[in-house]
Amino acid sequence: MAQPANRPVFAPWNDPDEKPLIRFGNVTKRFGDFIAIDNLTLDIYRREFFALLGPSGCGKTTLMRMLAGFESPSEGTILLDGQDIVPVPPNRRPVNMMFQSYALFPHLNVWDNIAFGLRRDGLPKEQIAERVEKMLKLTRLEKFARRKPHQISGGQRQRVALARSLAKAPKLLLLDEPLGALDKKLRQETQFELMDIQERTGTTFVIVTHDQEEAMTVASRVAVMDHGRIVQVDTPDRIYESPNSVYVADFIGEVNIIRGRATPQAGGRVSIAWAEGQPEILAEAADPPSPGAEVHFAIRPEKVLISKGRPTDRANVIQGRVHDIAYLGNISTYKVEVAGGLMVKAQMTNARRIANRDITWDDTVWLSFTDTAGIVLPG
Repeated sequence: MAQPANRPVFAPWNDPDEKPLIRFGNVTKRFGDFIAIDNLTLDIYRREFFALLGPSGCGKTTLMRMLAGFESPSEGTILLDGQDIVPVPPNRRPVNMMFQSYALFPHLNVWDNIAFGLRRDGLPKEQIAERVEKMLKLTRLEKFARRKPHQISGGQRQRVALARSLAKAPKLLLLDEPLGALDKKLRQETQFELMDIQERTGTTFVIVTHDQEEAMTVASRVAVMDHGRIVQVDTPDRIYESPNSVYVADFIGEVNIIRGRATPQAGGRVSIAWAEGQPEILAEAADPPSPGAEVHFAIRPEKVLISKGRPTDRANVIQGRVHDIAYLGNISTYKVEVAGGLMVKAQMTNARRIANRDITWDDTVWLSFTDTAGIVLPG
């Protein structure tokens, strides 16, 4: 979650006196012999925009369904604001869920779709009208209030579903792949709208997604999941810059992973032998491995400089041949073959027109990076 310069950093997870809004305590969920959630413990704090991120089948949707009350844990506890919600039926939980399909009523207009849950709860007409108008203003849908869902765009339908979910002022809003039906440009625009609405309402959002870019954009923290376990929970920048495993490094964004054997050096650094006859990679290591240990060196393509001439001011320099180039408009990704047939990606901002670029296919080039650009992970 972006923080304005004049506002204190939002990080309740670093405050020992802050109590979590949601607490999963040693939760396991089995479907027959299959373990969907494996002894999972997790805290989510009030006002967070929390992302559950992982591939299909990792358990993220099961975790959300247990929060909503559609599934019950086989073992463990789930607390919401200190209350055990496992025995509480879905319709009695202060939780709303927004589905990927939006599930709008086609025969009702936007106003009545938003009002539907409030009417079912028996609120007075004046309170319903006041709440619906507030939600319409929040989601910028005032002029579409009398239209049916088929008369508005996909992005507007997404906002109607969000307004309906927030109308009952839940303590917790669950979003199940909420932007999956939108095209890429609209999805990116809507991510920022979601962040703005979440911040203005103060509602705790938990989003399930397999889209790394989406999670990294909207979330205050991200939980990366794999086979029913949480591999790492951290802020988006920490997940990207300081992954705790090869799995997380490889899952989030693009990365080069070079396998080798480490030799500890002075000052908390290591040298990594990765190919015969090649200079060893010099890197910093927060937890230096033992001599000769197998390690993985992970470095993002944007941290690798590619040049025709050999740099003299960087700790690590590797020669290679350009195998492929991907032009992506604002950046180009160069796939370079180095010793042993290893492919290393380097990215360069396209500050000049493509016709003026001086590196092309089959060129011999130099890849270089500093000793702090990558991260050393256990083998």
